[in-house]
Amino acid sequence: MPLFKNDVPGRPRGRAAGLAMLILATCLAVPARAGGGDEHSHEPAPAAAAAQGTPRVTMQSDLYQVVGTLKGDRLTLHVDRSEDNEPVTGATVSVTVEGEAVAATANADGTYAASSPHLAEPGSNDLVVQVAGPDGEDLLIGTLVVAEPAHPAADAGTGHAHAGMPLLAHLKERFGQPEPGRAWALAVFAIGLALGLALRSRRMRPAAFVAGAVLVVALTGTAFAHGGEDHDHDAPTATPGSNNLQRLPDGSVFVPKPSQRILEVRTTTVRPSEVAGATRLIGKVIPDPNRGGLVQSIGGGRVIAPEAGMPRLGQAVRKGEVLARVERPIIQADQAIVVEKVGEIEQMIALAEAKLARAKRLVTTGSGTAISVSDLEIELEGMRRRRAVVSDIRTTPETLTAPADGLIASTRVVAGQVVQPQDVLFQVVDPRNLWVEALSFEEAPTSAGATALTVDGATLRLEPKGVSRALQQQATVLQFAVVDPPGNLRVGQPVTVLAATGTSAAGIVLPRNAIVRGTGGEAMVWRHAAPERFEPRQVRVEPVDATRVVVRAGVKEGERVVVRGADLINQIR
Repeated sequence: MPLFKNDVPGRPRGRAAGLAMLILATCLAVPARAGGGDEHSHEPAPAAAAAQGTPRVTMQSDLYQVVGTLKGDRLTLHVDRSEDNEPVTGATVSVTVEGEAVAATANADGTYAASSPHLAEPGSNDLVVQVAGPDGEDLLIGTLVVAEPAHPAADAGTGHAHAGMPLLAHLKERFGQPEPGRAWALAVFAIGLALGLALRSRRMRPAAFVAGAVLVVALTGTAFAHGGEDHDHDAPTATPGSNNLQRLPDGSVFVPKPSQRILEVRTTTVRPSEVAGATRLIGKVIPDPNRGGLVQSIGGGRVIAPEAGMPRLGQAVRKGEVLARVERPIIQADQAIVVEKVGEIEQMIALAEAKLARAKRLVTTGSGTAISVSDLEIELEGMRRRRAVVSDIRTTPETLTAPADGLIASTRVVAGQVVQPQDVLFQVVDPRNLWVEALSFEEAPTSAGATALTVDGATLRLEPKGVSRALQQQATVLQFAVVDPPGNLRVGQPVTVLAATGTSAAGIVLPRNAIVRGTGGEAMVWRHAAPERFEPRQVRVEPVDATRVVVRAGVKEGERVVVRGADLINQIR
């Protein structure tokens, strides 16, 4: 049966060729229409254009660092010293753009501002900044890149035709990239369909072969077109104009100039110098043995509060001031002995008083002498004193007084408490006179040039006082006096003592605050690589004293290293 009404027997090849051409034209040239609401434009959206950030320019010389940020036609300049990153104030700054020199005015926040319509022109604008400050005059050259204004995509949100878009592209855009396995399965199905048509009718063989070939090419090309390319147009892009602190992929840190001023980041140029070696010792704070002491009871007993009450912690006391009293304990047998002894003494006193009265009568009658009366009076006075002493044993408590002027550093007693002999009841310390005791398990260092570092970072100057000649726990004991101790220093507080060894070597000396710890605990410094970029450097350091270290490896002469604010930069993620 003919395929079309007007098919003429004898011209099958013409009709088959026409059908093949029709299929081929449909697959390759039929324009496709995108679905309503789909956005197929690759032009940047307004939000993406805004994400490019504020245009900025950075310049650096041996004297100054200049960072400028553009907002409209107003350029704000941060001018800092290259040596130590200190903001430069009171300078004369001018900006030359497109041959026009514009004077910059100083702002209240320490920045400088210059305005010119040439600054807002899109493209690359060459700037020349002239700075005349306390450190000298300098010219800095940089390029300010201003992006073209973003335009919204035309016909966004509506259906539109892509001129010349073939059906293949339309299928890919409409249904997405098919998986390679599914595409090959469809290709095999197309080949089978073409073979079926060819076997069914001899007239359809040319058209079937052409249609099958077109379908195979279309399906396999859809699966593997542009192999290896990335077609994601929504990938995040860098924002070089951002004013946010961020850690970059290479481990360095981007810190904008406004943030550097808030964090008070300061740097220094490293140079080698001759330094004295030091050793690290573990020590603790002890009281000056001549400016304090312990309060103990000799016999023990029950504690009695004085008239002013029990002393409290931190109370100032004077030498000899009564701190507490201790009532001596007397057992029953001893108490009976004391009572018996007091009775004997009182009996002897009564006999002596009777003899004294008789001797005085004899003197009045002329039968006695005055010498005998005097002897009896002396004997009677001695007996009375003996009676008082024996009576005090059971009635008078032991009085505890302060051994020196100072403060009550510790107290371990309350009123009514029973204490044993030699128990430490109070400790009196003079906070203006404190010592440090350290242990050295190696050869004892020299007696000069010692400092100490507390846990909270405070530095103590030490004056050597003595070195033990006997080992304590297989270590040599060293004692130092603290010069002008701070008010928050406590007895028993651990410290790190750095004592000079007497050796010297060349090295790069940095403040201890410049050294930070990495994620693995390694020692690091932050190098000021660019005006707004800092790079981490692993270093090997040795102590010099409580405030300085010497860098043996990791930095080179002439590099700028952060000496203040390094711990804050190290926390940026």
